[in-house]
Amino acid sequence: MGSSDKEIVTVIADYRDRKQGADLLALLNEYALDPCGGGEPLPEICNEQLLARLTEFPGAFSVLAYRGEEAVGLTNCFMGFSTFACKPLVNIHDVVVSASARGAGICTKMFEHVVAEAKARGCAKITLEVLEKNLPAQAAYRKCGFKPYALDEEFGQAEFWQRYL
Repeated sequence: MGSSDKEIVTVIADYRDRKQGADLLALLNEYALDPCGGGEPLPEICNEQLLARLTEFPGAFSVLAYRGEEAVGLTNCFMGFSTFACKPLVNIHDVVVSASARGAGICTKMFEHVVAEAKARGCAKITLEVLEKNLPAQAAYRKCGFKPYALDEEFGQAEFWQRYL
């Protein structure tokens, strides 16, 4: 049985587990090196402190996807709050599928795990952001039920903006 024939298993990452922590950092660095992730390696502070900081951060959780022993996917998620629904929400902050594993349904499996976790936490919705020209990611997200957000079409779709501090 080849590696692509192995079942995909998803788990909520244990940031204190040595293997899962190393897998999370390796996948996040793979994403950071991709043009859609900025094209630069993770800063050294992330390699040194990210796992401890995620452990301490209220509402942080990550889903890792494994094909056998190989880590092939990651979603980093953070709890937020929907004032209009008066319920918590989950924001998917990072989505990574290893280049060698794309097209195998890994994103769908990870998102199913995130949905189950969000439901267990009583969430109203799950949010994420995606680059406008990252069409493969958009297709995967649409397949999982995500779509652009608008309260009133007259005012258009929501945009995700940022300001560095």
